[in-house]
Amino acid sequence: MVPAVSADCSSTSFTPLVVLELASDTKQEAIAWLLSRIRDPHQNGGIELLVEQLGLGDGGSEKENPNLFLVGAKWQRLLSGAEEVGLFKEFSDGSMRGFTCANKHNFKHFEGDGDSFLSMAECQYIIKHELDTLRAKDETHVPGHPQAKLYPGKSIIRRLLSKGVLIQVFPLHEKEELKRLSYSWYQKIKLSFQPLDDIRRYYGEGQALYFGFLEYFTFALVPMALIGVPYYLFDWENYDKYVVFAVFNLVWCTVILELWKRFSTSLAYSWGTLSRKKAFEEPRPGFHGVLGFNPVTGREEPLYSNTKRQLCVYLVSLPFVLLCLYLSLYVMMIYFLMEGWALSVHDEEPTFWTRVLLFIPSIIYAVVIEIMNLVYRYAAEFLTEWENHRLESSYQNQLILKVLVFNFFNCFASLFYIAFAMQDMALLRQSLATLLITSQILNQIMEAFLPYWLQRRRNKKMMRKVQKRKAVAEAELPLAEQVRLEADMSTYLGTFDDYLELFLLFGYVSLFSCVYPLAAVLVVLNNITEVYSDAFKMCRVFKRPFSEPAANIGVWQLAFEAMSVIAVVTNCSLIGMSPQVKAYFPESETQLILWTVAIEHGLLAFKFILSFIIPDVPKHIQIKLSRLEFESLEALKKKRQLYVVGKCLKPRSSQRGSSEEKRR
Repeated sequence: MVPAVSADCSSTSFTPLVVLELASDTKQEAIAWLLSRIRDPHQNGGIELLVEQLGLGDGGSEKENPNLFLVGAKWQRLLSGAEEVGLFKEFSDGSMRGFTCANKHNFKHFEGDGDSFLSMAECQYIIKHELDTLRAKDETHVPGHPQAKLYPGKSIIRRLLSKGVLIQVFPLHEKEELKRLSYSWYQKIKLSFQPLDDIRRYYGEGQALYFGFLEYFTFALVPMALIGVPYYLFDWENYDKYVVFAVFNLVWCTVILELWKRFSTSLAYSWGTLSRKKAFEEPRPGFHGVLGFNPVTGREEPLYSNTKRQLCVYLVSLPFVLLCLYLSLYVMMIYFLMEGWALSVHDEEPTFWTRVLLFIPSIIYAVVIEIMNLVYRYAAEFLTEWENHRLESSYQNQLILKVLVFNFFNCFASLFYIAFAMQDMALLRQSLATLLITSQILNQIMEAFLPYWLQRRRNKKMMRKVQKRKAVAEAELPLAEQVRLEADMSTYLGTFDDYLELFLLFGYVSLFSCVYPLAAVLVVLNNITEVYSDAFKMCRVFKRPFSEPAANIGVWQLAFEAMSVIAVVTNCSLIGMSPQVKAYFPESETQLILWTVAIEHGLLAFKFILSFIIPDVPKHIQIKLSRLEFESLEALKKKRQLYVVGKCLKPRSSQRGSSEEKRR
């Protein structure tokens, strides 16, 4: 945890955990009202947190926003908040159990007052949960801002965010802990596993699971990379040799996904998120509708017709996605025209430069694909927002579906056309290699180097001040300057783009790597650099994200499994097209197709049988979960028995009392 520091404008000393930044033109009555609601006790409708305004730093100017507030809490409040959010911690017997204040001394690592029991990420998650649960009482609007309407039960923070009164809410970095994590994570070049437990402790389970999957995917690619190198060194034109590689590919993509589920389950259990109950989802900040009563909570909130939302999806969003797919197909046809022109130039007069020219269309097409993916992403976000989904999970699922469909078609349509329509394996190898290498280079530039460069430009004056201060004295950066520096950093938008990149790389490897075996080698090299670049941008470029409890990688697991099913069809088709297999059916092409389809169905059946045989939860974790469930049921039975016994004894004691009174 960070040491207790004093907000510059107040004599109150507490540990700042979260920063609230209100708009510079926010009315004073609104600020006073919000701070009082945050500080008020529970019985008065508050959340009992500590909050102080941040003072201007050294050399602060009038341009700096004065409405920055530090939020913290007392340790007893954080412990009660841990019980409210259902935090799981390690019990004295080694099992993972929901934390309770009444039983706190029976949990491991709870010493003294428990001031080191919760990690800073957990404390910040509790603070965010409490802020999200801060609700309006009888206010009709935010004081001083009549446009920000309120009604009983409405989340205050979400309303302030949607109306622009509240600019951002973000957790503070802890400099010493971040320095240690940075050193063990990316500053020290080493061949070892990532510090997943440290990542989880600092950033939360969602981030740790992403980096765990990235590491697992990289190691899972090593066998395919080792097999792919000798295949690459042999004669390219001997296509028959890749039949064995395609069969290995089919088994590989099934086994690694099943084993990942077991590995992620073990991680989730050790982190206490596997048995954790999913919290009740509140409406998204941008959700709007006609005011009504929620039938589940009984609270007054906006209601929106599901029929109207479905009409938006099927009459607007779906046609737009189909139009984008058509444009992608049109761009692909232009690419093939360019490819044909370059090939004709090379055939007329082969030179070194015409040989280079053969790669230019693929490079241009790869760049265009990345641009189209980026533009479509913004359009998909706008459409999904316009569909007005009530829950954040529904919003994310719809967005992921739109983006995955377009990215899959945009990135792989040309490869499918070359493989099965043109049946040009040389062009397929060239296109796959060019698309893979170009997309990796562009992703590294867009994800790490460009955000870092922009961040350096935005904070140029502040960074000069930091360097000057470090040169003059070894003093730490003052709190006010640290908060303003972090407030101006880029906001981390989550793991969506990171998982999307891994999904496309998985597609390049599983779909067509039998034609280009070096694909696995290139992806391994990309993932190694991805670990360091992602770690660098998390520690140096972006604000610290709030911890998000997660037991798995969510809908992305289904996306990867769907890709593995498509890989079965693709590889079986490539096997059926090989000259070695065609030699067995010299007279009838229909028999070849039927046999290929039969083998494909057999492999799909084998794939699903394999997924059924390999349990998602390891046996020892199943036993621990069953034991915990049994103990919970036994404790509930004892509680009921005590209640029944107490109820039965109560009339007898009252009867005895009345008889004694009569005797007297």
